[in-house]
Amino acid sequence: MIKLSAIVVAITLAISGQAKAETITASDKAIKLTRDTILIDTHIDVPYRIFDKWDDVTKATKGGDFDYPRAVQGGLNAPFMSIYIPAHLEFEGKGKSYQLANQLIDSMEAIVQRAPDKFAIADSTADIKAQFKAGKMSLAMGMENGSPIEGEMKNLQHFFDRGVRYITLAHSQSNHISDSSYDIRRKWKGLSPFGKKLVTEMNNIGMLIDVSHISDDAFYQVIELSQTPVIASHSSLRKYTPGFERNMDDDMLLALKKNGGVIQINFGSSFVTSSSRSWYDQLNNKKDDAKKQGVKLSKDFDAAYRKKNPFPFASLEQVLDHIDHVVELIGIDYVGIGSDYDGVGDSLPIGLKDVSSYPNLVQGLMDRGYSDTDIKKILSGNMLRVWQQAEEYAKKH
Repeated sequence: MIKLSAIVVAITLAISGQAKAETITASDKAIKLTRDTILIDTHIDVPYRIFDKWDDVTKATKGGDFDYPRAVQGGLNAPFMSIYIPAHLEFEGKGKSYQLANQLIDSMEAIVQRAPDKFAIADSTADIKAQFKAGKMSLAMGMENGSPIEGEMKNLQHFFDRGVRYITLAHSQSNHISDSSYDIRRKWKGLSPFGKKLVTEMNNIGMLIDVSHISDDAFYQVIELSQTPVIASHSSLRKYTPGFERNMDDDMLLALKKNGGVIQINFGSSFVTSSSRSWYDQLNNKKDDAKKQGVKLSKDFDAAYRKKNPFPFASLEQVLDHIDHVVELIGIDYVGIGSDYDGVGDSLPIGLKDVSSYPNLVQGLMDRGYSDTDIKKILSGNMLRVWQQAEEYAKKH
């Protein structure tokens, strides 16, 4: 195990139009609390990262946001690995989404096989707890985009049997299950007829329903249909990013509370602040303008734009603001962590740059007056409650 000293993080905050440097030191207590607690992060994109460019995350890696040594340093012991399926695969012919999903699951099993002393697959809340006691890192799995179901209920059971425990119904485009928050073509006006049946069957087998990415109409239809609490595996708040449907507004949070679900806060700066969101909008507008003028975009276009227009990274304090708002509006029992590490590129907040950074978040919560009991709920207790309720419902059906 890695011996930890205090973690010092420089956080730059914009105050009165001027940059002011503040230093947050994760105390020994914050580090110990983080490491002595089950820490569930419901969205880490390692599977697609190593599919795109293989890296051995059982050891220290030069790139990426996750590897075993950094995860141990940060106290992460129960990451949900995202079985991410690009939206376009749904439209490229039957079988492609299904194949990729199975390949990504294979890669997670391979990690465990290469390092069985470090990792174990987690299929249940019981696995998470037992493996935590044994000192192993649990690898749970969630599927980001339901396109591998391919309209067949037998595929839902297949992926459950392979260890997937939540499904994000859609991704960046509407699919055969649900409309997407990113897609202006609202084909289904929420869920498709198949999607509505799928929600019921997911309840029946104990598969958690993830409402991140789906349209508002689809969200409310899921809430109406689901007999178990839902999760938003990696979403933040529209209060701080007005007009960004991918995040959740206050009415949705109130509906989530009534359902008993949990929102897992996304760390990506563009999910946290409107200034970061606007930066991406401006970049995309520049690209569109260049294309209209017949300019062929180089692979370095984004880097060149970023050099001239520095990216406005969010701060750790701004991430904490999202957690605070959920707690103030609906209570401590409905919020957790869904960082989106390895999924949001170079847009992570100052102070939360990789999986070694969770003690900084815990220190921030401590500084804001959260009790140890409350912090443990945020780190895993709330997610374990929701997952266990899904398990118990399935036993009766």
